[in-house]
Amino acid sequence: MRCPFCGSENSQVKDSRPSDENSAIRRRRICSDCGGRFTTFERVQLRDLIVVKKSGRKVPFNRDKLSRSIEVALRKRPIEQERLERLVTGLVRQLESSGETEITSAEIGELVIAALRELDPVAYVRFASVYRDFRDAADFESVLREIASDVSDHRLGRDAFADDADADDDMDKTK
Repeated sequence: MRCPFCGSENSQVKDSRPSDENSAIRRRRICSDCGGRFTTFERVQLRDLIVVKKSGRKVPFNRDKLSRSIEVALRKRPIEQERLERLVTGLVRQLESSGETEITSAEIGELVIAALRELDPVAYVRFASVYRDFRDAADFESVLREIASDVSDHRLGRDAFADDADADDDMDKTK
C-alpha cells in the first residue's frame, strides 16, 4: 500500500479489525520509510461498476464520491455516521447485485433520492435540488408539497390502522 505522506510502497500492517458490520476490514499501517501512520479499508467488491455519465463518458464507480455527496445532503442533520455508512453500503450492494456492469448516473441518482426520501426529508430536498437542477422557488414548492402529502398519507394510514385495531378489539369482545 502506497504511503500517503511520502509515496513509498513499503508499509506494514500494525492492526486489523472488522468494521461496517463486518463488510470491511480496517487496517492501521505504518510506513517503513517515513514512519507515517495511516488507515486503509478493504471491502468486498462483487464486480467493477462503470458509471455512464449524461455526456456518454464512462468512469469507474467511486464509492467515496457517492458517500461524500450523501454526506453533503445530510450535513448538520441528526443522522449518525454509522447509519450513513449502512445507507451507502446498501446502495452499493443494490448496484452490484443488479447484474449490470454499466450503470447510468441517473439510475444512481434516483436510488439515492429514494433512500434519502425515507431517511431524512431535509436531506432529500437538498439532494433533489442539486440532482434535479432546481431553478426557482416553484421547484422547491412542488417537492415540499410531495413531502407534505406523504406525511399526511402516512398519518392517515396510521389512523386507519388504529381504527382497524379498535375494530379487532370489538370483534374479540363479541366472541
